[in-house]
Parts: sequence; structure tokens; C-alpha cells
Amino acid sequence: MNSLSEANTKFMFDLFQQFRKSQKNNTFYSPISITTALGMVLLGAKDNTAQQINKVLHFDQVPENTTEKAATHHVDRSGNVHHQFQKLLTELNKSTDAYELKIANKLFGEKTFQFLQEYLDAIKKFYQTSVESVDFAKAPEESRKKINSWVESQTNEKIKNLLPDRSIGNDTTLVLVNAIYFKGQWQNKFNKENTKEEKFWPNKNTYKSVQMMRQNKSFNFALLEDVQAKVLEIPYKGKDLSMIVLLPNEINGLQKLEEKLTAEKLLEWTSLQNMREAHVDLHLPRFKVEESYDLKDTLRNMGMVDLFNGDADLSGMTGSRGLLVSEVLHKAFVEVTEEGAEATAATAVVTGFSSPLLTNEEFHCNHPFLFFIRQNKTNSILFFGRFSSP
Repeated sequence: MNSLSEANTKFMFDLFQQFRKSQKNNTFYSPISITTALGMVLLGAKDNTAQQINKVLHFDQVPENTTEKAATHHVDRSGNVHHQFQKLLTELNKSTDAYELKIANKLFGEKTFQFLQEYLDAIKKFYQTSVESVDFAKAPEESRKKINSWVESQTNEKIKNLLPDRSIGNDTTLVLVNAIYFKGQWQNKFNKENTKEEKFWPNKNTYKSVQMMRQNKSFNFALLEDVQAKVLEIPYKGKDLSMIVLLPNEINGLQKLEEKLTAEKLLEWTSLQNMREAHVDLHLPRFKVEESYDLKDTLRNMGMVDLFNGDADLSGMTGSRGLLVSEVLHKAFVEVTEEGAEATAATAVVTGFSSPLLTNEEFHCNHPFLFFIRQNKTNSILFFGRFSSP
């Protein structure tokens, strides 16, 4: 493995396996947002704490680039990871008329902890952000409101109340916040007049009525014979970003598909080499998903243990031990309409190989499916979700 995007995809998949255990119908999260926030912590982590973060995020498989040493002495094995984040965030935050994409990260630290200038410089350089001092000890509730209002302002008011009541106490020392916002228009918008009420089958026995958008156009498409499913790429304006949909053939086929899914297969199935251009009769429901996650226990289960207890070594941040991470909370929102999607972004250079005889394919999303939003140039999955209940 040679890149940050592959590490992110593996972590995304590990996280999905954890989320599947909760038996929730819908799932939606931004792996890139979570790894970026944890990358900022890694920048100040040492010894076991750093090793555990590296392992869980698969950063230990990103080879060190000896020509690019990070500016801070405590950034050793993972130096190249921070450089790659710097490049990725610069790429993702580029301004464009085609879509809005904002990734916002911040560390909020208890003001009695003095953060090392070296660490503050590195955070600014690699992660384009800063540490904000707040008074958790004497004013936990005011600190909570301050953080929430910052998140709201960064996500066009879509993500509210990221830190719920009583999530902050006077013993809180460090809160990582990551927010991501995307709003994009489809390369080819759906005509609203074609949207009709249709049945969506969460399972074989019940259905719900949904507003089903329809479109008959050429898309990148693949049949996945071995897992009885198909995959479709729906590009956003500018084709920097795409939504990729994985649809099982059977109404009840999603569980089987999820069981056979691996990070490697996901990358292989949805690569341009594996897809071909086809004429597709696409039915896609209008939908909105908002999900919240308290990631502390999940990350612990995955092997990131020391970060949250007295064994945490974040001395690269403050010069001494005693600092630990109190919460890792994540909230993500997506809305898919005829115009496009509000939630995140992706890039694909589609080489149209000349095939005058395009096959006609049906792609009716009237039962549970997986979807993700990818930035095509870096092959980075910005958002990943499962839609199984309107």
C-alpha cells in the first residue's frame, strides 16, 4: 500500500464493520474527516499511543518518504502521512464553481495546558488549523456552546449540536472536532417532472413510498457477477467528484454483499478499469440521512486504547504527559435531490472509449444499497453510507 487514500479506505471499511454491529438501518459518515482529526492528534502522540493510532488508521502501511521529513522532531514514522494530508487538504479545499466542499478541523484544549509552539506550527502547516484554548475547567457549558456554534458556522448550519448536553465536563482536557460539508450539482441533473412516487422495499415484506428520481443516460457501470450486484458512477458537475452506488440484485441482498465486501474489493469494483460506459435507466430515491457517532468506544475496540486513558502520551503537544482525549464525536449529513447532493465531493477523469453500441442497463434503487462520494483525482472516499430505510 502506498498512499493515504488507500489507508483511509481501509480505515473506512473497518469502521463500517463496527457500525454494522449496531443494527441501524442507515449509516453515513466521513472517514476522511475522522482520519484528519486523528492525524492532528498523531502529530503530538508518542510511543505506544502513536503506534496504536498508526495501526488503527493503517498509517503504518504508508511508506516513509525520506525526501520529505516533517518539520517536528517527534513526527517520526508517520512524517510522510502528515505531508500527504497537507497535499490532500490543499486539493480538497481548492475553490471551484462546480461544488462547495469544506473540511474543517479544530482542537479545543483546556487553557491550563500550554501547547508547544512547535506543535502549533506543525498543526497549521499540515492540517491548516489551530488549537483553540477554552475554559473547560470553569466553564464547561459555555465551552460546549462555543464549539457547537463553530461547527455550525463551518457546515452552513447543517450540523447542529455536535456536542450534546453534558458531553463536556470540568475534567475535559482536549476535544477534537471535525466537520465536513459538501454541496454539489449533478453533471446531468434529474428532471423534476420525471420524479414519481414509487415503492422502496427495506425488505421483502414491507415497502415505503418514496419520491423516485429518474434519468436515462450514459453512465460508468459494472456488473459484479460474483456478488450478485451492480455498481454505477453518477458524476457531479466538473467530474471532480462522483457518487458511486453499489446495488444488490436482490431486495434482501445487501447483507450478503456487505459480508463479501473488503476494502480491496471496493477499490477494485469501483475503479474506472472495471467499469464501462452503458446506457442506464436510473431510478434513485430522493433521500436525506443524518447520523451521529460517539467514536470513543469504537476506536477503543479497534485498538486505539491509550489515547483515552491515563496511559496517553500526547507530550508532543504540551511537552509533558497528562493530556488525554475526552471525546471523539462525529456527525454527518447528506441530502440527495434532483439538483445534486448536499454533503460532500469527488473527481473522475472518464475516458470515453468509442463504443457506438452502448448496452441498456436497469439500475433501480428501490431496495437497500451502499453509496459513497469520492474525490476522483486522489481516489479519496469522503463520505460512505448505507441507505436501507427512507
